[in-house]
Amino acid sequence: MNTAYDRHVAFPSGLGNSTSRQLRSMSPMLIIPVGSTEQHGPHLPLDTDTRIATAVAREVLEQLDDASAGARMVAPAVPYGASGEHEGFPGTVSIGTAALQSLLVEYGRSASSWASRLVYVNGHGGNVEALAAAVALLRQEGRDVGWVPCIAAGADAHAGHTETSVLLHISPGDVWTDDLSAGNTAPLAELMPAMRSGGIAAVSEVGVLGDPTTATAAEGERIFAEMVNGCGGRIRRWQPDRNGLLT
Repeated sequence: MNTAYDRHVAFPSGLGNSTSRQLRSMSPMLIIPVGSTEQHGPHLPLDTDTRIATAVAREVLEQLDDASAGARMVAPAVPYGASGEHEGFPGTVSIGTAALQSLLVEYGRSASSWASRLVYVNGHGGNVEALAAAVALLRQEGRDVGWVPCIAAGADAHAGHTETSVLLHISPGDVWTDDLSAGNTAPLAELMPAMRSGGIAAVSEVGVLGDPTTATAAEGERIFAEMVNGCGGRIRRWQPDRNGLLT
């Protein structure tokens, strides 16, 4: 007998700093942030979506731990997504929808061998198609998997008031406030025809859809709380639709 594996150990809250021994007698719910590495204008870091998804996932974990029993943990984020619309800007790394879908499927198949339930927390709108297809397939295979979006009512599209406010709340030292510049504030539906052919560069020279100059940390705190409460409520209810989106 490997006695090192049989000793009782404290259960960690993060997968990355866990050991296999700690997980051996557990079957936790695993919360996986899914983000992107893409341009967010001249003022926000490339990993903005990943930061937001990770922060939301960690805060949701705290809420769930307060609400009920059962092992839960946050996994290291998936930091690359489907970001082809941002290819016109340096720093963007897009793996595309097909590759992301395959990654999420294989991730889910592997992690489900020891985790009781998986939930992907999505921070990037371009990932939705891949998430819906991947989670639908995993559920068809009998795995208990769902996904939730980090969304807030009235949010602008990209690197504007919403995301800049949230970053001012969770990561203020990484916002280049001297470089705030309003982008294209037209409704997304009006911009989509041009974006389909030329990406965001076709409609916004600075890569921003919205106005970050109005952002504040106080607004970010409010928006972030809305994202956390929305995701937490969906996870508690656990009512997946046909594509695994928790409602």
